[in-house]
Amino acid sequence: MRKALLIGLDCAAPDLLFNRFADKLPNFRRMMEKGVYGKLESSDPPITIPAWTVMASSRSPGFLGLYGFRHRRDNSYKDIWIASSRRVRAKRIWDCVAEAGGKSCLVGVPPSYPPFPVEGWLVGGFITPDTNRNYTYPEELAQEIEEVVDEYQVDVEFRIEDKRSLVKDLFEMTEKHFEVIKHLMRTRDWSFFMFVEIGLDRIHHAFWKYFDEAHGLHVPGSEFEGVMEDYYVLLDEKVGELLEL
Repeated sequence: MRKALLIGLDCAAPDLLFNRFADKLPNFRRMMEKGVYGKLESSDPPITIPAWTVMASSRSPGFLGLYGFRHRRDNSYKDIWIASSRRVRAKRIWDCVAEAGGKSCLVGVPPSYPPFPVEGWLVGGFITPDTNRNYTYPEELAQEIEEVVDEYQVDVEFRIEDKRSLVKDLFEMTEKHFEVIKHLMRTRDWSFFMFVEIGLDRIHHAFWKYFDEAHGLHVPGSEFEGVMEDYYVLLDEKVGELLEL
């Protein structure tokens, strides 16, 4: 079976990736030139949990019963349930790979908490409460990850005022994610590998107003106006490392 690597960048903006930052992203540009690219319509609603599940299953949010992070039972505002891996009943890509006799590696693919059995290996994503709980399948994979990167991070707290600390935390988290991805790509016999990097979403949430002059809360001349571009460049470098494996 041929190997397939699916690179997921949560909240990636096509205009930035394909146009505005394109000259500074040689690895993405190389993939675009050698392959096919374009804008695709997302799920409706275009929210992380349903969007990635729709992509992986080819089922609609209505079929899946997933519309976001929080859901109301019987139209009530009092009885709320949180989206989790237990709610997904549809067959997804890695299930099809298993049926064909292959193994999959999944890193940060929403929703992946609680971690669920796959024919292969799974590292949980951002809805994992913290890494003190089991966040991998098989469970012992977590110890291996901690030996590769000290104190693995599934997410960062991005709604904070200390933006300098947030920049540091986001870049460090992303470095750790890619170290684990590279480790698994090298050490596992996989047919399908999929990861979703949540850091891009966090960068957009926290720093878009410093970057975009049209933003209603734009802060001109901020020291953070170049953070988003710097992060896209980091992603391009890390993706380039994967393409060389």
